[in-house]
Amino acid sequence: MSSSNGGWIDALVRPSTVAVVGASDDPKKDSARPLRFLRRHGFKGTVWPINPMRETVLGEKAWPSLADLPGVPEHVYIVTAAERVEEQVVEAARLGVKVATVLADGFAEAGEDGAEAQRRLVEKAHAGGMRLLGPNSMGAANVADAVPFTTNAAWEAESLVPGRLMALSQSGSLIGTLVSRGAARGIGFHSLVSVGNEADLDVGAIGEAAVGLDGVDAFILFLETVRRPERIAAFARAADAAGKPIVVYKLGRSPEAQALAVSHTGALVGSDKAADAFFRDLGILRVDQFEALLELPALLKGRRPDAARRSKPVAVVTTTGGGGAMAVDRLGAAGIEVEGASDALRAHVKQAVGLSLKPARLIDVTLAGARYEVMKTVLDGLLDSGDYAAVVAAIGSSAQFLPERAVQPIVDCAGHDTPIAAAPLPQADRALAMLSEAEVAGFRSVESMADAVRAFMEWRPPKRLPTDPAPEIGPARPGAVLGEADGLDLLDRLGLTTVERRLLGPDDAIPDDIVYPVVLKAVSADLPHKTEAGAVALGLADRPALEAARDAMRAHLKTSAPGAALEGWLVQTMVRGLGEALVGYRVDPEVGPVISVAPGGIFAELYEDVAVRTAPVDLAGAREMIAQVTGLRALAGWRGRPAGDLEALARTVAALSALALDPDLRVAEAEANPVMVLADGAVAVDALVRFA
Repeated sequence: MSSSNGGWIDALVRPSTVAVVGASDDPKKDSARPLRFLRRHGFKGTVWPINPMRETVLGEKAWPSLADLPGVPEHVYIVTAAERVEEQVVEAARLGVKVATVLADGFAEAGEDGAEAQRRLVEKAHAGGMRLLGPNSMGAANVADAVPFTTNAAWEAESLVPGRLMALSQSGSLIGTLVSRGAARGIGFHSLVSVGNEADLDVGAIGEAAVGLDGVDAFILFLETVRRPERIAAFARAADAAGKPIVVYKLGRSPEAQALAVSHTGALVGSDKAADAFFRDLGILRVDQFEALLELPALLKGRRPDAARRSKPVAVVTTTGGGGAMAVDRLGAAGIEVEGASDALRAHVKQAVGLSLKPARLIDVTLAGARYEVMKTVLDGLLDSGDYAAVVAAIGSSAQFLPERAVQPIVDCAGHDTPIAAAPLPQADRALAMLSEAEVAGFRSVESMADAVRAFMEWRPPKRLPTDPAPEIGPARPGAVLGEADGLDLLDRLGLTTVERRLLGPDDAIPDDIVYPVVLKAVSADLPHKTEAGAVALGLADRPALEAARDAMRAHLKTSAPGAALEGWLVQTMVRGLGEALVGYRVDPEVGPVISVAPGGIFAELYEDVAVRTAPVDLAGAREMIAQVTGLRALAGWRGRPAGDLEALARTVAALSALALDPDLRVAEAEANPVMVLADGAVAVDALVRFA
């Protein structure tokens, strides 16, 4: 096992000397578990229980303090009450301990005082060169090397299944859920770490260091939120370089972010969509089914992201017509194309085993498929063809009662260039165990299978890091929401094409040189959404129409927005495009800058038809986003309609996304809505900008 992190990663997951501060003599207490589990599972190193009130703990010599130990432990687990944690952290750091884990809660999650106490813990730890796991951590449990340094009750089991997966979880209880569910079907772990509050060591830091561990082939993450996205990004890039996939199951939203949002983008792009973009652009595979978190890694073993895969269909072969139809249905709902056997394969199967396959999307070998040579011939033909991104085998009742017969042909296809996924329809624990032993991806349900195959098909390498210079956006205006005129000026500086306009004071005369028709908009920082307030008038054909609209709007605003401070009037050239788009940028509080594109106008939030990526994006990324939006496909010349300049729209998306290059991220939100897509060009006619 190798590492190059000053020894702390080995001290975290494979220490040879440990101490338990606050170890209890009562085997029923959580604070007794680390010592009990280390002994139960055969830890070969040295354990020092520390309890100043007792001479022995669970039959072993107890020590009064860390300072009284005959040596310095590599890893200390502090299982005392919260009020005694800081003094123990100070002492451990003073002695030269490499890693301390803190079990107690009541820190950052408990409010400002707890957050300050947590900050002090990190400060004290770092002062002595020590790393800190937690607080609120159930520990680090290494199954492969028998170092269960944890309080999680799952280690009450007599034995656990070793493997090459590493799990990092923000929920301490979930490491037990993962290890127990995995053990039930032969899926083993190298190690599982409960990161707790991530005061110091977080998912990104631990993962990046663990990429160098020889015993780890892949990572699974259980996240409630994203903390320190830049560290997760570094972890993802290191894991990709090492060929070690990362699969994540994330829950949680960010209502605070929605409360801060003033743009349509803020409502349209919630933190969950932003998280989707974050993981996708880092090459992290996100699953929606919890079971798929355990099951997907086997499908990834020895494989890399491949753009060509996304253009291929998936084949489903089944020994149960209804179960196979369920698999096809779930895959289709996940947006995956399913195709049946080719004419050549059907002819080959007929000649080889006498079976006539129907020319259908589902390759149904019910009854005949119970014969080894039939299923093996069909699977080999599908896998050898190179025509499919993956092959799914949906197995019927024989998986439960005749697993050796039903599963063996699938097992014998392991290691093929084209991956195979097996989904037994009955409760078939033995079949799943056989698949796991053969390192074939086995799925307990067709739902988790479809979820995993979708993630596999969408898998891509981490996006290239940007090298462009930061744009010049002018001075920061902390907390300010720019009026439309100033917002459009900022878009000009970013290189977007914006509408021709004149800014007038509240009582200025209308100039004689205005070219009609025009649009009139009231200028007020108190009116971020002007349409709702009646602060927009379109298609004004001449000066009398403009004057009348201004008078009517002034009167209307006194009742529709009585508190709004009127700063002036914006008179814009009326632009008629072939279609409208919304292009939005925002700094998500969890994952950082994201860029989005959607159909424009007042219905953007209604349809939730949006493509989201981490910012910045290049032109190729912007084109891909536009192609993803259903409401913009008509602009590509659908059914003979005039084609809009989608390349100009892509330039607009890429230009606005460059706000992410500002190292201080001064702009929190910026939106061009609508962007009018013309036959030649794209013009932003409305802008909204909020500074951080």
